[in-house]
Amino acid sequence: MNWQAASTYCWVLFFSFSTSAKENLETPSFQPGILYQYRYTLDSQLIALAKPSLQGSKLRAEALVDVKLLWKHPNDGGQLLLQVQIHNLQVHHDLGEKKSQNLTKSQSVKASLTEAEIQQPVFLHWNNGKVAGIYVDKAGSPLILELKRGLISLFQMQIHSGTVSEEDISGSCQVTYTISEKTVLKTKDLQNCIRPKFGFSSINKIFGNLWQPTSKTHYTVEGNLIKSALSKESHTISLTLKSSVGVNITSRQHLELVTQLPGSKELPGKGLQEALAAVLEKPQLIQITSEPSKRICATCPKLRTYLKKHARKKLNMDFSKASTTWRFGKVVRMLRDAKKRDILILLKEAPEEMVSFYVEAAVAAQSTASLTALTEFLDFRNKKQAPLLEKFLYAAAFSPRPSKELLQLVLSKLNEKNLDPDIRETGMIVTGSLIGKLCQMKLCGLQEVRLQIETLVQNLKSTKKVSEKVINLLSLKSALIPSSIPTFLYYAEEGFADVSATALSALQRYSPQYISNTVKMAMKRIFHQVQKPYSKISRLAAAEILLDNDPTPMDFINILLATREIEPEMSRFLLSKIQGIVHSHNHPNRQVIKDVLKDPQINNYYFFSTDVGSSISFLRTLAVTNDSLSTFGLELLFSGTGLLRKSTTSFNILSHSHQLQAAQVVLEAKGFEGILGGGDVADEEDDFMAGMSAVLLDVQLRPIVFFQGYADLMSKFLMSTGEPTSVVKGNVLLMDHQQAIPLQSGLQSVVTLQGGLGLDVSSDINMNMWEQELKTGIKTRGALTIDFQAELDAPFFQASIKSQTEAEMATNFNTASKLSDNPVLMCLQLTEEQVSYREIFTVSESSVNHSTTVRKGRKNTIPGREVPLHQANSEMCKILLSGSREQ
Repeated sequence: MNWQAASTYCWVLFFSFSTSAKENLETPSFQPGILYQYRYTLDSQLIALAKPSLQGSKLRAEALVDVKLLWKHPNDGGQLLLQVQIHNLQVHHDLGEKKSQNLTKSQSVKASLTEAEIQQPVFLHWNNGKVAGIYVDKAGSPLILELKRGLISLFQMQIHSGTVSEEDISGSCQVTYTISEKTVLKTKDLQNCIRPKFGFSSINKIFGNLWQPTSKTHYTVEGNLIKSALSKESHTISLTLKSSVGVNITSRQHLELVTQLPGSKELPGKGLQEALAAVLEKPQLIQITSEPSKRICATCPKLRTYLKKHARKKLNMDFSKASTTWRFGKVVRMLRDAKKRDILILLKEAPEEMVSFYVEAAVAAQSTASLTALTEFLDFRNKKQAPLLEKFLYAAAFSPRPSKELLQLVLSKLNEKNLDPDIRETGMIVTGSLIGKLCQMKLCGLQEVRLQIETLVQNLKSTKKVSEKVINLLSLKSALIPSSIPTFLYYAEEGFADVSATALSALQRYSPQYISNTVKMAMKRIFHQVQKPYSKISRLAAAEILLDNDPTPMDFINILLATREIEPEMSRFLLSKIQGIVHSHNHPNRQVIKDVLKDPQINNYYFFSTDVGSSISFLRTLAVTNDSLSTFGLELLFSGTGLLRKSTTSFNILSHSHQLQAAQVVLEAKGFEGILGGGDVADEEDDFMAGMSAVLLDVQLRPIVFFQGYADLMSKFLMSTGEPTSVVKGNVLLMDHQQAIPLQSGLQSVVTLQGGLGLDVSSDINMNMWEQELKTGIKTRGALTIDFQAELDAPFFQASIKSQTEAEMATNFNTASKLSDNPVLMCLQLTEEQVSYREIFTVSESSVNHSTTVRKGRKNTIPGREVPLHQANSEMCKILLSGSREQ
């Protein structure tokens, strides 16, 4: 062997020896007859993320922990029974500047009882460094048990590198061990721990929390003895939409061996149960996994008290005011803890103007008592209750986390005979929304869900009325389940104009992963009219589906070639759509289209020079923050004579990979050409009508028909009161989240989030037959309230951080058209009124003899503005608003 080979061989031997040495730790153990005394330190902080920053809450506890070996398995030296006892507990915490009065006698008794219970020993069945069982004489206080679970969890370790599944106070977690000389590093994956179910969460993650946890524990081992253990854990919880609102919770445990003293001898007995019987009268096995519990609020208002003071009062119910939305959240919390009898009394005795408010709150409460009370109170056969029933149905549709029981309640009411047609249609659409949400909750296999889906499909096949087919399709659209795609494809190709357009609008809502080649082939047949002619609405929707879902270069080229052959307004619409994709930095298919446009034979004056037509499609950014992007989209399609055929207004929010269609309003008008003496009545658009369809917070609303036919128009024109049509008015529970975070230290943390939205959306359409002017308006007024709270509980200490946010806002979208001009002049205006915004941050702490509360707040006003749309619209508005045309 030459010297180079010998040198390499030596290095390999040295590396192998070093690696083996690092892994060569002895299995942890304790010796009989010795009392091992550790110093145990627990530190925790609860700090608000928001600005202005608050001091937060800090806790430090110190104690001595005695560990002694009671029993060792005669045939397996790794199985031990240890007695672990806490004593000499001292607690230090920062309670701010204000302190309460001196300690009372009852509080002193409570403190001494708590300390006595903490000192009760626990008995640990330890198997080669892993916790095999925990035994006590009696369970005792849940918070004290949590503290002991946290201490015992520190004794969970292994001496070999690798990733394993372990069970400790955090649950069953994936844990990675890294071994080096005399030290062990344990890293716990808290995101994926399996633990007992607690709390709830909104289905739409955009209305939830972001949770970023970390957990690391360092062990120092000498021989087979644990010399020290240092555990550090951190949890950052914040709102998805606003990460500055939230809390950071940190916990630190330090266990350090300080002395070894003479102890008792081993207990006799060959088995574990014999050993336990020698020290415990009735050994009780407790789980090491945390058993979270919600703190009982002693000061929270109760429904019984509310009934005495407010049940018969008529309150000011302006849904655009934050005060109303705060009241709504308060009532929801009361109803969750109320009995059915009291909820029924509230519904029956409330003033007529207040009943719908309480119905919405009862639906949002989602308790068994509230749903049972609604079952008895609501009568779908009572025509006088029609407005109330629609409120109930929409409240169910907007529920952030519907239940099987809520779906059953809606279905049972819809099965009643002689229902109002509008209520039945609303109910059918609402059931679709409930089905979709339950499927997102992994409950698609419920019998009620499967039967309702089958019923909707069967209704589609059996009915011959176009209006009924549209309603059933809208219900399936609300569900948005992948299994409905073949149904949508069939009716998109085979249905009448309105049916086809509805099916295609449903397909537009699916994410690209569900737009298969089968779907794309169908879209090509519709757009290029391979088998039969289609309305321009359907053809454009098919083209948009192709452009928005991973189009091939040839798909794009074929669409572009078609723009030279189709009607000018359709061509203008598609070209603006393509240009919008090219100029958008966020569109996923931007690069594909840009690559095709590098070819001068495609990207040239011939294809992009058309000035004919007024139709347009564009997307604008409304607001950008560190956490969200809000966009405004507008699509306008005109008829050949320059009259508005369809307008689609969309507001979308994107946040941390989650998307929400905050609002979409579609206005349709057809058949006006015949009335105004124009020609070019294309497709199947000779029915004279105007109507609106809306989606709000991803929930499809029942379409509204302003008028159907000339006689209906004249009737409503002559009998019109000038009042706008209400689209939706009421309160929505937008955010509903409760999460327990068991800390490694044994401290109990619970995070709750409740967000309410008060809405008043109205629309108006006015036509002046003599002046040939058409005006439409959509006014949205609303108030948003967010209540975020994090609590930290220990047997001897409680702390909480609360953030309360409110905002009031209003938007107006108006259109004005001069129908007598050729081409038709149209002005669009989107205005945002002044926004008032306020935040209040509160830190509260309490212990046996002290309590304090610190509050800070801020408020702001954002001035109103008119959102610029596009240059052509601005020029047209100048003409219309000035009352003259440029020569």
